Amino acid sequence: MKSTIHPTAVIGQSAILGDGVTVGPYTVIEDDVEIGEGTKIWPHVHIASGARIGCECRIHSGAVLATEPQDLKFEGEKTYLYIGDRTVIRECVTLNRGTKASGKTVVGSDNLIMAYVHAGHDCVIGNHVIIANSVQFGGHCEVGDYAVIGGLAGVHQFVRIGRFSMIGGIARASLDVPPFVMAGGHDSFRYEGLNSIGLKRRGFTSEKISLIKDAYRILFQSGLLLANGLEKVKSELPQEPEIIEILDFFASGVHGRKFIKPFKN
Repeated sequence: MKSTIHPTAVIGQSAILGDGVTVGPYTVIEDDVEIGEGTKIWPHVHIASGARIGCECRIHSGAVLATEPQDLKFEGEKTYLYIGDRTVIRECVTLNRGTKASGKTVVGSDNLIMAYVHAGHDCVIGNHVIIANSVQFGGHCEVGDYAVIGGLAGVHQFVRIGRFSMIGGIARASLDVPPFVMAGGHDSFRYEGLNSIGLKRRGFTSEKISLIKDAYRILFQSGLLLANGLEKVKSELPQEPEIIEILDFFASGVHGRKFIKPFKN
């Protein structure tokens, strides 16, 4: 399938465009860019050097991808932005490439990134993630598969958001969010229960949801210190993959990392 490039678009000589790529008017694609088959790029998009974009993506007007990171430590080193297949990037999204810390910013496949989202340098966003309008990620954030981030949320640099979790709109996400839960709040970012509806929609059985709920009941409602709670979860609950994932998430936090806590009246 032949690519379609509007005559007003500017394409770098070393840019590589796959079959069936569509490029709209006044879009700029710099050198050292690779774009997979069937990707559609709307008008007035800027894709800078270092972008590696998958197949069948949809990149809407005003998006700016793979520009230099907003980091005072950046010294012009060669870094990249990787975007998987079938990801939709809506209007005016900005995705910076990485720094020498990791060399790359990564966005997976089958994601919906709504208008005015910003993801800073060295972020890693998984697959099947939904990020609502105007969410802002600081550098080095991690987002697991199937997470949902509500509109206008601000995610502090280095924060990790686990798989199948949900962040409420206008949240100040300043603490790590483990898998399968809901979190929210602006003045006090906190645990708000299990993401039960989201888990059901993704095919989790009632038994699995009940087991996950038991784990978080121990961690957040038993009154135990976190380390003791984790030991209790490990010793008393069946070590199903979901329980192991929860334990691994807490265990993989660096020294001094803080996790969400339940809301207290």
